[in-house]
Amino acid sequence: MAQTDFPHLFSPLSLRHKTLKNRLVFGAHTANMSAEGLPGERHRGYYEERARGGAAMIVVEPMPVHPTAVLTRGNFRHSDDAVIPAFRRITEACRAHDVVMLQQLYHVGQHGDFDNSFQANWSPSGQPSYHDSDGSHAMTEAEIEEILEAFTQAARRCKAAGFDGIELFAAYHALIDQFWTPWSNRREDRWGGSFENRMRFSTELTSRIRKAAGEDFIIGMAVSMHPVVEVSLSVEAMQEIAAYHDRRGLIDYITCGTGSYFDFYPLMPTAIYPDKLGAPYAEALKQVVTHARVQCESHIRTPEAANTVIGAGQADMVSIVRGQIADPQLGRKAREGRAEDIRPCLSCNQMCWGRRHRDYWISCLVNPSAGREFEWQGDRFMPAERPRRILVVGGGPAGLEVARVAAARGHRVTLAEAAPQLGGRFRLAGEQPRRAQILDLLQWYETQLAKLQVEIRLNTLVEPEEVEAAEVEAVVLATGSLPAETGFQRGLPQLETLPGIEKGGVFSVEDVMGRAARPGQRVILLDDIGHWHGAGTAWQLAEQGHAVTIVTRFPMVAWELIRTATDWPLRRKLKELGVESVTDAAITEWQGDAAEVVDLRDGRTRLIEAESLVLATTNVSQTWLAEALAESGKEVHSIGDCVAPRLAVMAIYEGRELGMRL
Repeated sequence: MAQTDFPHLFSPLSLRHKTLKNRLVFGAHTANMSAEGLPGERHRGYYEERARGGAAMIVVEPMPVHPTAVLTRGNFRHSDDAVIPAFRRITEACRAHDVVMLQQLYHVGQHGDFDNSFQANWSPSGQPSYHDSDGSHAMTEAEIEEILEAFTQAARRCKAAGFDGIELFAAYHALIDQFWTPWSNRREDRWGGSFENRMRFSTELTSRIRKAAGEDFIIGMAVSMHPVVEVSLSVEAMQEIAAYHDRRGLIDYITCGTGSYFDFYPLMPTAIYPDKLGAPYAEALKQVVTHARVQCESHIRTPEAANTVIGAGQADMVSIVRGQIADPQLGRKAREGRAEDIRPCLSCNQMCWGRRHRDYWISCLVNPSAGREFEWQGDRFMPAERPRRILVVGGGPAGLEVARVAAARGHRVTLAEAAPQLGGRFRLAGEQPRRAQILDLLQWYETQLAKLQVEIRLNTLVEPEEVEAAEVEAVVLATGSLPAETGFQRGLPQLETLPGIEKGGVFSVEDVMGRAARPGQRVILLDDIGHWHGAGTAWQLAEQGHAVTIVTRFPMVAWELIRTATDWPLRRKLKELGVESVTDAAITEWQGDAAEVVDLRDGRTRLIEAESLVLATTNVSQTWLAEALAESGKEVHSIGDCVAPRLAVMAIYEGRELGMRL
């Protein structure tokens, strides 16, 4: 693609006293990378890599403005000038790449977290938290003044740290939104009641910041919409709020996302949700403002999508966060006409929101350099001191990544894969409903390996003697794993093999997704993993017309997907398709036409009739080639599932790490 394919995305845009070189923004999100409340080298490397990659504006992750605003372990120090020199190192490093730098300021009000703040949650009217089970404290007028001053002082620090402006967090029903929303603002003083009174907090806030920071300072406002939640502000109500602030010149731009603390799942929508989810809402705001720029966010993954949104007049700017986590060079590659080289985001949330959910610093499944840029230099690999000939055995995610990185460093790489296609078990995952982005990633690998002149040998089962005879200096084994075919369940560890499994009609999820199995009409799916393996296969079977019952040891289906904000919409979809579930359960016996299912809570059993049993259980590593080569004298490395059966993220990480060492 040529640059002219994205003319709208790569046109400049004036924003108060600045001109953005294009319309691509790396929007605010919690990277959770601080050390003792200060941004360090991990943080600097993370943002500088996206600045180097072509973003026109970066909004650094939210800064809590008050003790009651602390939400995560990695939050920055509030109310402390020590952050100024630390952030200045980041703004100076990024500004060298012609990037406008902002920081988001936030307070989530009633939705706080005592575990991190050790403070009561402050809110307009004392409504309960949707972050945890706590209630909140209704602020006095003096406390409202305290919060306004805290925001103003935080903005002062931002300017001193070299930021070009700030973005106020009014999204997801945070504190500002709580003042706007009648459901959460039940005050009877000058801060609540009428529309004008409910606008008073944000009016005072933006006015005070403007006075403190001056005219050459951008003030943005982040909002979100989720009108299916009845107590949330409607689209029309948010239009009225946007128009109110715009007419008074209180904000320079407004960015619109989706979801809220009432329904967290659309905040960072996974592949289950449609692309460009936030575009209609941004368009609604653009219809009512004349001064403020409008930015669109929420599931806009690609330059094509961003260009379309801007070209259609739905927004002036587009924030692509997960897409630029997956490939920091997204902007540069698109501008240079190399869209096919952009590593695609999977919208999986496994290492971005998934790690943030566990209060770790974030990373990325497809880009393990995310969060490690200061150590790994992104995808800018150092040439090998001595180029060598390397044989990679296995074309799953581990083998693909090590082959790519090794070849990029100058090694001559041959990749041998036993199957007729690259991808291994990961390709089967991409065949599940709404997961075709995995197939896009595999196509990206094929494109990169072709450009790097990696020799690919498909339908090639490599034997030990062939490896020993190969004229190579190093061998990488990425031979993966296979289904155990024993029916072992963690809920019944005393049973090494499921009784009755020899009676037939038993298949693995790999058999089903690889079309090697023909399950009967009624299917029981035993899910001992709690990830996409079982739930995604159940979805596929149900769409094909099978009557599916999931039996799982977990208290709910898709238990391990809670951390990715995928579990609820996935369970909702399975319910829509008629999939039944039996939780807190295991299978004690397969009878060929029925399964005996035990309730792990009380030991009671019952029979569930079915023609087929599908197993989503832990695989077994394929180590036979490594064992055969143990005494060969060759330099042999093992990575991925052949080391231990795990998720694709571990395979890609090990491929990247080894590729940089070879």
